[in-house]
Amino acid sequence: MQAWRVHRNGEPSEVMRLEETDRPVPGPRQLLLRVRAANVNFPDALLCRGHYQVRPPLPFTPGVEVCADTEDGRRVIATAALPHGGLAEYALADEADVLPAPDTLDDAEAAALHIGYQTGWFGLHRRAALREGETLLVHAAAGGVGSAAVQLGKAAGARVIGVVGGPDKAATARALGCDTVIDRHTEDIVAAVKEATGGRGADVVYDPVGGPAYAASAKCVAFEGRIVVVGFAAGDVPAPALNHALVKNYAILGLHWGLYRQKDPAAVRRCHDVLTEYAAKGLIKPLVSERVALAAAASAVQRVADGTTTGRLAVLPTGSGTTIDADRAGADRTGADGGGADQAAGPGDATGEGAAR
Repeated sequence: MQAWRVHRNGEPSEVMRLEETDRPVPGPRQLLLRVRAANVNFPDALLCRGHYQVRPPLPFTPGVEVCADTEDGRRVIATAALPHGGLAEYALADEADVLPAPDTLDDAEAAALHIGYQTGWFGLHRRAALREGETLLVHAAAGGVGSAAVQLGKAAGARVIGVVGGPDKAATARALGCDTVIDRHTEDIVAAVKEATGGRGADVVYDPVGGPAYAASAKCVAFEGRIVVVGFAAGDVPAPALNHALVKNYAILGLHWGLYRQKDPAAVRRCHDVLTEYAAKGLIKPLVSERVALAAAASAVQRVADGTTTGRLAVLPTGSGTTIDADRAGADRTGADGGGADQAAGPGDATGEGAAR
């Protein structure tokens, strides 16, 4: 089979090599998957660089989430079991990490439903207890994890304010359903949030960026508000002033989705059932801006690493791959553009999904 493999750490375009190799052999309680689509996530770039908290042995194949076929013919989505990731014709996954793919989504969309949407649902509902009518502020709203939070916030009946970087991403955020869009390149986030909320601030802040985004969040969070820390895409891990949280009476909540896989896998499956229902009702639908062939995977990972993309990039190992206009696709969806230029958190872990844009 063909697979992209990393033999040394460095930039994806420099260290990823497309090779002919044997199919991986499943270990105990693992499944062999024929990959239909693999999403490109910023953790794939971090894995190549050796900067991710999980460091698979060299050589390894990147690709942390896939839509695939099992050997008994089921169409599933899964978190790939490294070192045998999804940027290949075949991958491995632990049985516990395999879920049925929603029938209402194509392969690329189904692969994109998993990590970003699970992270969003747990962050907004399990951690922040978002309520109907509240104001939700989403940083990196045109990115993979951020766009999922926008859709999930709208599905919960919240008013959503999206922060993006640049006019193109602002247009995408509006197409996603944001009630208010703030371009951080040209607007003051704190002033814009206070103006949009009549001075109250945001009840819930979804922050996959960290750095200056977190600093702004603390200044515009409402009384009894909740800041959900999802990742540090800016590369800067902030040190919150706890006296400020005390005086202003807000909560700082961490969200590490990977821990739910370990400590409460039943909750992950229940969340998947909810997301599948939402997809069937049209409340959520990931925006996949590009679908590329396996041969273009290294370039796709590098572009996501460089922050030059908008929308999820999907690699189709068994197809030719086509490019879809992101703006047109965004206008046709009720919400999501993920995995590109305005990136968000990694798979529910403490590493951001992209550089702050």
